[in-house]
Amino acid sequence: MIHDLEQIERTVLPTDPSFRAIAREEVDRHIFEARQNALADAKDEFLLSLMRLLALPGNGHTRLIPNNAISVLPLRFVTIGTAVRLLGAPSGFAGAIGTDLISINGIPVSEIEVAAEKFLAGTRQRKRVIGPILFAWPSALVRLGVLSGSGTIEYRIRNETGRISELVPDMANRVPGSALYPRNEHGKACALWSPTTFLEIRDFGPRGLLLVLPSFFDPGETELSNAVSEAASCARSHPYTPLLLDVRGNTGGNFLRTMPLIDAIMEGAQDRRVGVLVDKFTFSAAIVFVAILKHRLGARLKLVGEEMGDGLTFFAEGGTIDLSTGGAVVRYASAFHDWAEGRIDETTPSEIAEEIVPVGTLELDTTRIANSDDAASRDRFCREVLISLSV
Repeated sequence: MIHDLEQIERTVLPTDPSFRAIAREEVDRHIFEARQNALADAKDEFLLSLMRLLALPGNGHTRLIPNNAISVLPLRFVTIGTAVRLLGAPSGFAGAIGTDLISINGIPVSEIEVAAEKFLAGTRQRKRVIGPILFAWPSALVRLGVLSGSGTIEYRIRNETGRISELVPDMANRVPGSALYPRNEHGKACALWSPTTFLEIRDFGPRGLLLVLPSFFDPGETELSNAVSEAASCARSHPYTPLLLDVRGNTGGNFLRTMPLIDAIMEGAQDRRVGVLVDKFTFSAAIVFVAILKHRLGARLKLVGEEMGDGLTFFAEGGTIDLSTGGAVVRYASAFHDWAEGRIDETTPSEIAEEIVPVGTLELDTTRIANSDDAASRDRFCREVLISLSV
């Protein structure tokens, strides 16, 4: 664990510009705490100390991802809207799936979320995305003052009819954190879900076209480009048709490779209506994609959904470090982005600096949260949004 800490001190802290605003004394204090936990061979406490250290700059691209290194109770919690919902549980608790979490050991979820903030990096929405793993991680609950270290954990839950009940899981029954909490949280019921395509097109006739863009991350560097090319061709061949772009759950990737689609959308009729669906699971390059569209389309673009997972000013690029202590991952940044005021600095890559524009803010035009992920409900929701674009 000492080696892991030294890796962070040697690679992350000098490289990541988000740490420049943090006083050295504060950084050293958290390094000391992590070192003490390492010397005590307290692995989970060590990881939690690293989470606090890396959360100091408040930059969501810089954080410790403990999922592969920890064991959690077999309960999958996800924040849907502002409620923490149980989306996965063992067969004995299957009837509780879909319920909202009210409290843990009598402490309201809202209070636990406040206590957890210092361990979580990024914006309020990002914390809502990455935070629920703490509710199933006993060591984290001890650190948050919810659990004494022994005894049971009682989860109080409420179903859609308002009925309240309790779950008391077996503390000895634990699973790897990564089995229920993916590294890039997408909010789906199945933790192992991943996009099967980079583009889905649904034609709603005169109402408009839906283009679903679930990810901009393509290590192979061909499938995303092909999908963007197809989407651009579709947009060009329907120059007067309203468009609805769905980037909910899109955790980012390479926004530069989406520029042909933005260009194609701009070639449409001047009065063409364009909507974009976003949520708290929309991150990074997906937000930049939305920002550029907003800058070019102005009032012609309507944002529908909920506040996204990142702001417009952040640090990104960088890289990852795989820590030897059980597989925890450190994500760190290296470059400054400011899509609010269009600013750059010496860390901003030239190809990104050429595209940065001052967007100001990305305010939602309509706040709407879909109640279901199934295709029929999705299509009904999207049809309603397309209708609203013409109002």
